[in-house]
Order: sequence, then C-alpha cells, then structure tokens
Amino acid sequence: MSTSDSAPNPALLALANKLFDLARQGDTAALEPYLRAGAPADLTNDNGDSLIMLASYHGHADTVRSLLRHQADPNRVNDKGQTPLAAAIFKEHDEIIEALLEAGASPLLGKPNALDCARLFGRENWEARLQEQTPRH
Repeated sequence: MSTSDSAPNPALLALANKLFDLARQGDTAALEPYLRAGAPADLTNDNGDSLIMLASYHGHADTVRSLLRHQADPNRVNDKGQTPLAAAIFKEHDEIIEALLEAGASPLLGKPNALDCARLFGRENWEARLQEQTPRH
C-alpha cells in the first residue's frame, strides 16, 4: 500500500486495518458499504491474509458470501500457503466450505491443501466431498 519512496499513509493504513477487523469480526453490514464503494475485496494484510481468509477462518459465512459477491478470490493463498477453504475445513465451518466450493475454491491449492487438511483432521465427510471436486488424471 506504499511505494519504496514514501511512508505508508496513516489514514489508508487505518482504513485497511478497519476492513480487516470487520472481516475478522464478521460485521458484514459495516463492511458492505466499503466494498460497494470500491474497497478491494482481495485486500491482504502483512501476513498475506485476505479479507475472505479472515472471515473464513473466524466462521463468518455471511461475510464470506458478501466478499464472494464482490469478486473476492476464493483461491487466494496467504504467505503461509494457506487458503480460505483449508482454513474453513480446519475450523469445521461447513456453511463456509459450501460457499467457497460453490465459488470455485480448489481443494488442491495451498500447503497443506484443503483435501490434506480434511484427511489430517479426520473430516471424513469433507474428504469424500473434496475428492469429488478433484480432477482425476
């Protein structure tokens, strides 16, 4: 959000942090006007966590669906190699998993990917569903 020649704009950083907090808290009603006004749905923080990653991890299905309507990328990988789908599998947020899959989230992206997370954490029902979503070679 800054160039190498200048310091970050404090007002812009404050706004970005507010958007991250709204996604993390699942305050869809407060986040929506910013998205409608053109705030980037794929905004990421200093860890590479996107708004949809934060909403997915913290279990806010309405916020996830809102971000998807505003073209958030369901396959955006953070700096640790994690995807929103893998986060939702890990946290057992079924409604979010469904929304992400409907939006085209790939079970094979990231490390560990969502399919691996389902196996690792014994989410057998999701493991079977994710295998159905995985292309066969």
